[in-house]
Amino acid sequence: MTQTILYARVSTADQTLEHQRTHAEAAGFKIDDVVADQGVSGISTKLAERPEGRRLFDKLRSGDVLVVRWVDRLGRDYADVTDTIREFMRKGVVIKTVINGMTFDGSTTDPVQQAVRDALIAFMAATAQAQAEATKQAQRAGIAHAKGDARKYPGRKPSFDRATFTMVRDLLTQGSGTSEISRAAGISRQAVLRIKEDPAAAEAALVRWGM
Repeated sequence: MTQTILYARVSTADQTLEHQRTHAEAAGFKIDDVVADQGVSGISTKLAERPEGRRLFDKLRSGDVLVVRWVDRLGRDYADVTDTIREFMRKGVVIKTVINGMTFDGSTTDPVQQAVRDALIAFMAATAQAQAEATKQAQRAGIAHAKGDARKYPGRKPSFDRATFTMVRDLLTQGSGTSEISRAAGISRQAVLRIKEDPAAAEAALVRWGM
């Protein structure tokens, strides 16, 4: 019997497992089981080296559907993400993303469709790695900025939490429009623009407020 499995990586207090499952179900997925790694860095740890990531490889069978929020959940960098997706497809697993509703199916036999699919996998994996690098830079800049202002009034409290900040950064990286992101994240267009124009300052505000 085939099943739909959600794989989640919970690396911060705001990226709760329930939050990720709710988003997947809101996107129309009926989740049969959840596999989640808690407190694991996706930037430094391969999927196969994560405790529950290893279990995911053993659990998935041909015909199963693997749901992830975005392809960055499947590896630490470009090579890891592409290798993981292709390994799952060779096993007959269909991979689907919550964001943008992408589907990667290894059963495609038409060579043109295969080429398009493989090119899309490569593009999305490269985008995921670029996003991870941008996030690391924003975090470093935000922490440095916050330390410099440590003795000052922390300023106006952000209208977004860290989970929302991460979502906005994800969608901006994928090229989504300001209005679309505003609706998806539940914050104002002005807040989205502030994050877009100065992610380091937005990160610093979250650090100063302990968010």
